[in-house]
Amino acid sequence: MKIYQRYIARDIISASALVLGAFVMLFAFFDFVQELEDLGRGGYALQHIVSYVALLVPGRCYELIPVSVLIGALYALAMLARHSEIGVLRTSGLSTGSLAALLLGVGTMFGLVAFVLGEYVAPAAERYAQQLRLQATSQIIGQEFRSGIWIKDDRTFINVQAALPDSRLLDVRIFDFDERNILTSISLAEKAEFRPPDSWLLSKVVRTHFQNGGTRLERLDEVSWRSALNPDLLNVLIVQPERMSVGRLIGYIDHLEENRQDARRFHVALWKKLVYPFACLVMVLLALPFALVHDRIGATGLKVFGGVMTGIFFHTLNGLFSNLGVINSWPPPVSVLTPSLAFTAIAGVLLWRAERR
Repeated sequence: MKIYQRYIARDIISASALVLGAFVMLFAFFDFVQELEDLGRGGYALQHIVSYVALLVPGRCYELIPVSVLIGALYALAMLARHSEIGVLRTSGLSTGSLAALLLGVGTMFGLVAFVLGEYVAPAAERYAQQLRLQATSQIIGQEFRSGIWIKDDRTFINVQAALPDSRLLDVRIFDFDERNILTSISLAEKAEFRPPDSWLLSKVVRTHFQNGGTRLERLDEVSWRSALNPDLLNVLIVQPERMSVGRLIGYIDHLEENRQDARRFHVALWKKLVYPFACLVMVLLALPFALVHDRIGATGLKVFGGVMTGIFFHTLNGLFSNLGVINSWPPPVSVLTPSLAFTAIAGVLLWRAERR
């Protein structure tokens, strides 16, 4: 790498890292203040709040990297243009294509960081954070219905009244149907504990069999029960799809589709997860046109403010199209790629106009 390339890359990386650090600290402060409302609830102490907020930091970094790259690149390039350094380099033979390639290289680096955070660090940290909070506040995993959690596994319907953070299930009801969709048995268990790789130990089971027009009651202290239900599927209930890893998303999508359930939200989350790192490339392309325009005194602040507003708009548009895609059953690539492609087109138009000046 040439000296000027290292110089420009260093300025952009340092400015983006500074912006990212500032954003993360700001959001961490907001999270901390919000969690103070639950201080003293159950055993939720100050050290739990600090740990919880710290575990949310990787996820915040993942969310804020594209916006930080845009603002950092805008600021660094605007300062270089203001001091005529970009002008000198272009006079010395630096082409727009070379400068774009340099910026795309920096954007690729941040995209890889975002991918690693989103795939390996943030999902695990988010899961531990939610489990820590649930355990400290003596809460159970949130239920979508007043009747508890409902899960379909082939011809079996499972109803769980409470799922504890350590993956234990309380008040489990299991409804078994045959190939003609006729109810064959109902099993009620006070507790269920997972036994790897694919079974549960049910305690204090009352099972009612329906056969030959009558019923037969069976009581068991313990019984082993095999099911596709596992702690990984339960973790979906405490981690948002957008914060899950690609592997977990694919696994849960397969489970939903095998049981003929709606997986649109998770398909959109999967595509968003795959496309999101490329947002860093879009952001540096948006910043490039500003490097080609000589800056006037005082205009740097306006450019940074414009970068903040553009980043917020991009983030909002991403979320909006994802939700619209789920609601209107749009193809996931359409709902996920549209904002990035639109901003790439805007960057191309701005670059074309800057080249014409």
